[in-house]
Amino acid sequence: MHVRPHLAIAAAVLAMLSGCSLVVDDQTDRPGGTVTVAPDTPDDLREDEQAAVQVTANFWRTAFPEEFGGGYQPPVVVGGYIGENGPTCSGQQSVAFNAFYCPSEDFIAWDEALLAAGFEQIGDAWIYLIIAHEWAHAIQARLQRDQVSVAAELQADCLAGATLIGAARSGDLFFQAGDEEELEQTLIAVADEFPWTDERDHGNARERIGAFQAGLQNGVPACIA
Repeated sequence: MHVRPHLAIAAAVLAMLSGCSLVVDDQTDRPGGTVTVAPDTPDDLREDEQAAVQVTANFWRTAFPEEFGGGYQPPVVVGGYIGENGPTCSGQQSVAFNAFYCPSEDFIAWDEALLAAGFEQIGDAWIYLIIAHEWAHAIQARLQRDQVSVAAELQADCLAGATLIGAARSGDLFFQAGDEEELEQTLIAVADEFPWTDERDHGNARERIGAFQAGLQNGVPACIA
């Protein structure tokens, strides 16, 4: 990872790949204010969280009006919490080792332990996919009812793929040969190893990869019911 002082953050989409870099304007205001992180969050994880939020925010700021028309207001990004000490949603306590979108209050939050675990075991792709997926649920909340798939979790995977390819086309992300396969491996790990991604509601690994690839290959229109 290379950081350009005072100007930009550069980060890898996958920690194990060289040259696949992400450039983010570190001075741009972020939706909901500065992304909060829990105390003692490592600097590299902190930077990747902020970068992933900015890339996703930049994509939807342009893509939503283009694809759906009308105005667009981004969700609030609450950011990181620890265990059950996160924000409540409709009176419900936050869940440990989870990331979620709260529709009633229109915010996104995540447990730092969840992002740290995937960051250490898989790489930066984990962070970008988790944040893009939860942001996709905020996009679903802004769509007409008939545009939201009954397989809402798979649609969110599709929209996450559209987010990443859209960011690449705009120049925020730079992909090398083999990156798509590495992202697929991330989805396989998510589908197989974590209890909160139960295939009954999130889909199995094959379905998640298929949904993600549909968005990656054909953009937002491929994700809309």
